[in-house]
Amino acid sequence: MTDSKQTKREFFDRLAQTRRSWKQRARAYHDSIADLMRFIVPRGKKVAEIGCATGELLAALEPSEGLGVDLSPAMVELAAKEFPKLEFLAADAENLPLDRKFDYVVMSDVIGSLDDVQKAFEETLKITTPRSRVVITFYNKLWYPVIASAEALGLKSPNPEQNWLTVGDVRNLLELAGFEVVKSGRRLLFPIEIPLITPLINKIIGNLPLFNNLCLVNYMVAKPLRRETNANHLSVSIIVPTMNESGNIEGAITRVAAMGTHVETIFVDGHSTDGTVEKIHEVIAKHPEKDIKFAFQDGKGKANAVFKGFDMATGDILMILDSDLTMPPEDLPKFYQAIAGGAGEFINGCRLVYPMEGQAMRTLNYFANHFFSLAFTWLLGQRLKDTLCGTKVLLRSDYEEIKRNRSFFGDFDPFGDFDLLFGAAKLNLKIVDMPIRYKDRVYGDIKIHRFRHGILLLQMCAFAARKIKFI
Repeated sequence: MTDSKQTKREFFDRLAQTRRSWKQRARAYHDSIADLMRFIVPRGKKVAEIGCATGELLAALEPSEGLGVDLSPAMVELAAKEFPKLEFLAADAENLPLDRKFDYVVMSDVIGSLDDVQKAFEETLKITTPRSRVVITFYNKLWYPVIASAEALGLKSPNPEQNWLTVGDVRNLLELAGFEVVKSGRRLLFPIEIPLITPLINKIIGNLPLFNNLCLVNYMVAKPLRRETNANHLSVSIIVPTMNESGNIEGAITRVAAMGTHVETIFVDGHSTDGTVEKIHEVIAKHPEKDIKFAFQDGKGKANAVFKGFDMATGDILMILDSDLTMPPEDLPKFYQAIAGGAGEFINGCRLVYPMEGQAMRTLNYFANHFFSLAFTWLLGQRLKDTLCGTKVLLRSDYEEIKRNRSFFGDFDPFGDFDLLFGAAKLNLKIVDMPIRYKDRVYGDIKIHRFRHGILLLQMCAFAARKIKFI
């Protein structure tokens, strides 16, 4: 152990006996961190916390298997006595003696005290899988004078000399170590406990643009960088919700290329009256070499049709193809390659990059979509350019997780787009926009009502703010 590490270990050993009293004095801060972590890390996961101190945060996450690692043996001893159902280990974050894998690795307020942050990230990579997430919190550098003054005046727990890293610094170190950032944000504008005032400032004002830049805590959620995979080893289910689209049914079958090991197409109809159902059965008979299934939806709305199709699906990858075919079916293999190759975990079609055909999207809709892309990028903490493109692609296993957690948001979305997007964001899936060339509709009537659905989009923004942002 280097002299620097030995000095830090002795420092934290001395601090151990007063650690919990300091946490109680800074209750607003630590409660905010715990709330954030509980939002990001689902219950019942395998969780390792690097820099666990006396273990309260790890315990608050209610892991199925929890391991706390800290440089200080004195901290670890106190944690083990308080939380006997969890496991604790005195070890160096830059030299982890572990050969186990975890769903989530938490590093809260620890990178500021490390000698080599990149090395610690590289060690963390060894205990992750391609589906793991690493959650990091660290101080906003703007707060350096305040933190230093509070420590000097005895108003804050003392710390050894700190690394004051910017968001760009941490993102770069993560990339050097083999990670990519899925989402990031800031929390806690007012770290002093005053009833009513503190929650108002931190949950509402602190999440507003401009004010958010001044918050004390930066956080990042990262995943291991994509790794080389056999991109042709997965099967596909394409769900096509239909409602009076008889002129487009043939193209939904003949214009789709082979993908992966197998492709099944599932038409779910909303009780069409223009011969769509008859056309689907005609196409099934005409193409016996294709795996085509059909069902009537049980309720109303696109979401109901899509989710019924998802429940019927047997493929590893779920794809939504709108039956108006304004998203060219020929582009679906690009979505397949993106998700099977690991470029993203939720591939969202984007109509706002390439020029679109003349009547494909009306001018007001175009500008409204740009406005909502900015709004939802801010709300979800991930770049999202087009919320309402019908084509969305995800793994069936991830959809099952979204479905199991649907009670968090409730049944609120008649389209299904936001149910899936919000669910993906809550699960910390990496959302990637896939640019497409948006085409004119050649058959049938448009089913989007600009003003009624525009109001619905505003309601979705408010809903997302309440359930995701202002927490």
